[in-house]
Amino acid sequence: MNIEEYKRSHIFGMDYGTSMFKYGPITLGEYPEIVENRGYFIDRKSIVYRLMGVDRDIVVGEELPTYLESKEDLSKLIYPMKNGVVERGDVRAWRVVEEITRYGLQNFPLPEDEMGYFLVASISAVSPRYMYERIFDIFRKIDGGWIHSATIIPQPLAVAISHKIPTCTVIESGHGNTQICPISRYPIRGAIFALNRGGSDANSLMAEILKDAGYGDLAQEENLVRRVKEEVGLIPRNLDEAIEFAKGNPEKVRAEVKIPDTRIRIVLEEEAWTRFLPGEYIFNPNHEIFESYFRRGMSRPRNLRIGNVTFEGMKSLGDAVAESIERCPVEIQPNLYKNILLSGGNFSWKAPEGLKPYAVDAVEKMSIQLSEFGIEGIQVFMSSSPQFSVWRGCVLYGYAVPADYEWSWEIMEGWMKIGT
Repeated sequence: MNIEEYKRSHIFGMDYGTSMFKYGPITLGEYPEIVENRGYFIDRKSIVYRLMGVDRDIVVGEELPTYLESKEDLSKLIYPMKNGVVERGDVRAWRVVEEITRYGLQNFPLPEDEMGYFLVASISAVSPRYMYERIFDIFRKIDGGWIHSATIIPQPLAVAISHKIPTCTVIESGHGNTQICPISRYPIRGAIFALNRGGSDANSLMAEILKDAGYGDLAQEENLVRRVKEEVGLIPRNLDEAIEFAKGNPEKVRAEVKIPDTRIRIVLEEEAWTRFLPGEYIFNPNHEIFESYFRRGMSRPRNLRIGNVTFEGMKSLGDAVAESIERCPVEIQPNLYKNILLSGGNFSWKAPEGLKPYAVDAVEKMSIQLSEFGIEGIQVFMSSSPQFSVWRGCVLYGYAVPADYEWSWEIMEGWMKIGT
């Protein structure tokens, strides 16, 4: 078997999302393994851990919840990619990146006579060069015959590759932030727009809604809050009209969530109109109704500067998309508006049939926002698998790039040799 044939059967994709880490070899087919992109540092001074033979100081992966001793421990969890960018000196965050990478590879060991994987990693489009350098260093550090060569690509490019659309605008919205990236064969870096707003912000609003509904004790459980948001949250076509309808017809928007294998049951009846708030918040946090939550202490999405990148907090998604595309040459702007591709778990919102006049999906909401600018020919599409399109793009990219195409720091593409 020549090296090109070997490479095609040994591609390994890694998507470092703001909340979830998707990983696995090409042999998995359409769906990767998925685990939360987070780490927990163990208190090595605890005598209990010594008695149980725990000889490490950090844990990642599926077993992490078994190490949490109290609700307070949830606040100690480290999500290294929560903003898409890991600061250069954040030692603990980089340790988590290292461990989650090792965890992914260890779950798919190769026979000793194999040469290692051709690893394709994907990170935020706004990641500075030092993140590429640091991740390559991690690959070298942990390599034990696992990695033959590696490359790193921006997440929006991976989405475009997975859908085979060379000219488009990718909006990748995850747990921590939203990336808007016009692409014409390759990301137009000067046009990339970053919003410091993602699924975690909708979760924060959902937690406030649960407090108002009498479930304050549960509002501290982040995973539970996210589950409730995903099951009952709605995107309104028009927020004012949706609220008016819901308050006048509470029985039609009533929602109930039962947490499996527990006695927990959450019911929204008179408060059911608030189901429309989290979805609106993702697209436009400037509606006056959110001011009451800010006054009560909920954090307003703020402008955030990390390195040379500024993440805007309060700009509506429609405004951000238009501003991003307008940074591109005028002659390609029509094509960028004709191919707007939504990706990421933060766009996976349901629009129940019975509420269709008032509730919409993310594609329709994005179309509505952009149509307000009077632009014709707008076409918005949803990724076929929003959570997994980045990983799929990684695998397709690795399959297509020749094994002898060496990494270039000038154009930031190619294979970096890792294994000896």
